[in-house]
Amino acid sequence: MKDGKLETISNLFEGSEIRSIWDSEKEEYYFCVVDVIGALTDSNIPKRYWSDLKRKLIEEGSQLYENIVQLKMKS
Repeated sequence: MKDGKLETISNLFEGSEIRSIWDSEKEEYYFCVVDVIGALTDSNIPKRYWSDLKRKLIEEGSQLYENIVQLKMKS
């Protein structure tokens, strides 16, 4: 992703900080799933919530899991 600049958006979810990166070539934003989960669920440990969700998807035989990966995003 060229020219990707890490930004923090705090006006999407009532002040919760959501890390994002803008891909200028594709003209798309990429958001940190763990941050979004934290904002939507008020979970104390959103990373654990995400981990449990992925495990549940595997157990249910969801094919979506193959497309869901956790990428490193700088804090």
